[in-house]
Amino acid sequence: MKSPAAVIAITLLAATAAFAQTAPSIGQGPGFHDPRSPFKPLEERSDIVSWKLLSQVTAKAEKKKIVPTFPAAVQALDRKTIKVQGFMMPLEAGDKQQHFLLSSVPTTCSFCVPAGPEGLVEVRTKKPVRYTLEPVVVEGQLAVLMDDPYGLYYRVEDGNAVN
Repeated sequence: MKSPAAVIAITLLAATAAFAQTAPSIGQGPGFHDPRSPFKPLEERSDIVSWKLLSQVTAKAEKKKIVPTFPAAVQALDRKTIKVQGFMMPLEAGDKQQHFLLSSVPTTCSFCVPAGPEGLVEVRTKKPVRYTLEPVVVEGQLAVLMDDPYGLYYRVEDGNAVN
């Protein structure tokens, strides 16, 4: 049985690979915030890494592999302590999570990924974070992923939930 993270990653890879066959560069963007959503869009904050910046990554299919290209401003964040905000997508059972995805937009379907890999950040926290439908802010060390086997572009490690 595959873990929830593996299922989401496989879905992302399949969608990205299918899109790559029809377009010169790939990505689904940071996601679309449906104006009918009961949740407000994330507000830009100067103390938080912006999704506009993170979504500037481009990707190409090379030799049956998706290869991301990160702008210099994103590469400069690799292994730096940053804050990122987003909507939680649990990867574990229970109301407290230590491994989850943050999305730039709220999920609208339990079975759908709301954004492409440039609109998601995998998060691993030191202490469990209570699941909420409201946006959360996480601080931790950002890894810019050049060759992630699950197709993710970003990971926050040793994270903590902050205000």
